[in-house]
Amino acid sequence: MRNFALALLLAAPASAAVKNPETFTHLTVSDLETLDPVWAYDTASHDIIGTVYEYLLTYKGSTLELAPRLATKVPSHGNGLVSKDGLTYTFAIRKGVKFHEGQPLTPEDVRYSILRFMLIDRTGGPSSLMLEPILGITSTRDSKGNLLPGVFKQADAAVRVQSDNVVVRLKKPYAPFLSIFASFGAVLSKPWCVAQGDWDGTEATLAAHNNPDRHNLPLNERMNGTGPFKLERWDKKIKQVTMIRNDAYWRTPAKLKRVIIKAVEEFATRKLMLQAGDADSIVSQLMTLPQVQHIEGVEVIERLHKLESAEFLAFNFAINPAGNTNIGSGKLDGNGIPPNFFTDKDVRKGIAFALDYEGYIRELMHGGGEPASGVIPKGLVGYWNRPPIFRLDPEKAKEHFKKAWGGQVWEKGFEMTIVAVEGQPGYLAHLNMVRKNIEALNPKFKVNVRPMQWSTFLEQSQNRKMPIFFANWAADYPDAHNFVFPYLHSGAYFPTKQGYSNAEIDKLIDEAVTIYDVKKRERLYRRLQLLVDEDISIVPLDDGFRYRTQRKWVKGWVFNPIWPADTPYGSEYYLLSKEEPS
Repeated sequence: MRNFALALLLAAPASAAVKNPETFTHLTVSDLETLDPVWAYDTASHDIIGTVYEYLLTYKGSTLELAPRLATKVPSHGNGLVSKDGLTYTFAIRKGVKFHEGQPLTPEDVRYSILRFMLIDRTGGPSSLMLEPILGITSTRDSKGNLLPGVFKQADAAVRVQSDNVVVRLKKPYAPFLSIFASFGAVLSKPWCVAQGDWDGTEATLAAHNNPDRHNLPLNERMNGTGPFKLERWDKKIKQVTMIRNDAYWRTPAKLKRVIIKAVEEFATRKLMLQAGDADSIVSQLMTLPQVQHIEGVEVIERLHKLESAEFLAFNFAINPAGNTNIGSGKLDGNGIPPNFFTDKDVRKGIAFALDYEGYIRELMHGGGEPASGVIPKGLVGYWNRPPIFRLDPEKAKEHFKKAWGGQVWEKGFEMTIVAVEGQPGYLAHLNMVRKNIEALNPKFKVNVRPMQWSTFLEQSQNRKMPIFFANWAADYPDAHNFVFPYLHSGAYFPTKQGYSNAEIDKLIDEAVTIYDVKKRERLYRRLQLLVDEDISIVPLDDGFRYRTQRKWVKGWVFNPIWPADTPYGSEYYLLSKEEPS
């Protein structure tokens, strides 16, 4: 049966009339993690959340200029919605908007959504995006995991309803504050959330909901937004989410009736479905570009520069050994690595000099990139155009490994497992290149490569199970702070997964975001980059381009470099339609 179905796919004419004209099907590689905006910090989840829920602000098409969405105006000094001291922001809330289940949107819903986003605050989650500017903290808990005394009262006082407005008072100046509300702080119905068993918005119940287990979140698999599409079904078995048009949408209803997002790990299957017209767009990475460039009925939109970081390698300074097969014996005995293996800087430098940066760009990216020069991407204040710090140098790699752990690493060897995400051949090929280069240094070095699905990858990352991992960071908002903070700040996304902290780096990050003067910010970010070079908690690898692969019958797509999904693969589906190519 499987082969027969494949034959039918292959037999379908590529130039056939538009298939399923009211349904858009996008094939990705990663199954989403959650439907709850307070937990979601992965692109697969945000592709759904940004379609079903809405934010106070948005962006104008492909530009980075802010526009109103559930707020009726973008606050500014000119319209009087930002105070003279730059600390108070007033959001006028749109009237006549209804949630999918019929509840009217109110300013109290907006206030509740902001408080919920800040105070539920799961470890390594997105809450710090608002906690930092509004309360001046990056976590609602102390170093022992206890809820900070008075944190609810501070948040309650900082976010208030005044008539038809929501007023937010910042703890300190924060240059990129408004941009956060274009991609985070999805607005939920407070009465509906409480009816689902979620937090009721009071101080008395906050501790019971703070830092929850994802599987216990009442909204982990349920949605009730104001957006152009409603959740119809999330089928975890086949890794598919189906959304149906919201015919009562406050703007003109969408042209599409349904949107289907399905995770298909194998590129060959994604390609066949695109070719047959059973998919309208697919994730297709640089190493597979030649395979999609000449498919009849398909267009490839190339050299799209997404606002994202370089791909980088991250070291885990405090590996969780509990039931962890990635570290073998868990000892420095030739059959594993100890949990603190990467606290030795010579281990980190040894690996950094073993990576083939130019070979990866040449062979796996088909030349569609360049070596990275730092942690801040092009186009943002703080970008430093300079030669890369590391290059492939096996002799230097050996030199550092021979010094690591007093010579024990070179003498005894080690074994570890690095994890690849299923359905990403470029990622797998890169890891195998890394494996080959490290093992070539010493016959006692052994690196295993193991593929796993995206949700398992995220879970291992969050639980500090991976010795090293490769990743990149797509902008939450267009500012250097949104890169240096999640990469390097001790309370942020990646350092919490690495067990890494540096007080001097934290101080520079905290200072730079409060400064509006561009030259002063640039000087601080230059100092920061030099500290990163010295510490080597992460190693930037390459800056690359992306491209979009879609059927020619897809109309209306606009490249938004910071759409809250994996742009250019994800999309604002509200803009799309399917029509016969001209």
